[in-house]
Amino acid sequence: MLIRRLVATDAAPFQALRLAGLHDSPSAFGSTYAAECATPLAAIESKLAAGTLFGAFEGVELIGIIAVGRDNSPKLRHKAYLRAMVVAPAHRGKGAARQLVDHALAAAAAMDDVRQVTLDVTAGNAPALRLYESFGFREYGREPRAMLVDGVFYDTVLMVREIEPGQLSCEHQGQGVPAV
Repeated sequence: MLIRRLVATDAAPFQALRLAGLHDSPSAFGSTYAAECATPLAAIESKLAAGTLFGAFEGVELIGIIAVGRDNSPKLRHKAYLRAMVVAPAHRGKGAARQLVDHALAAAAAMDDVRQVTLDVTAGNAPALRLYESFGFREYGREPRAMLVDGVFYDTVLMVREIEPGQLSCEHQGQGVPAV
């Protein structure tokens, strides 16, 4: 499996995987299937060219995605975040999510001044919670009724992992840092 930064030419497979995730797990994302369907491919190409999104590839097939980012405000530069992780159902349980998170954490650790990484996950998503906890994330709060999907409210678990200067994730120790 190859993990690499997504580029503009990955827009079509990125959109297809994102739409599949939104369709299959609408409570896991802040966006909606309908909203994302209306997004032109050119807008996605621009987003990929400007952003830090990574993809997991099995051969040429994009099977997973994760976003890494940060706010550049001087008071918030110490925080990076992980967002929008999706792994295709046929590839779940095979290590793609673990490799994506590991790669994303290494990218966050390589950012100047980052001291912690945050994420949020839908309460009740036990596999995702276990995965993030295995990387040292801990819950620091919950947002009750954070999302309303088809008339049902969902709480969000807020998680954080501290990073010491120069610290890489467990699996990237000694392997260099992925380009961001």
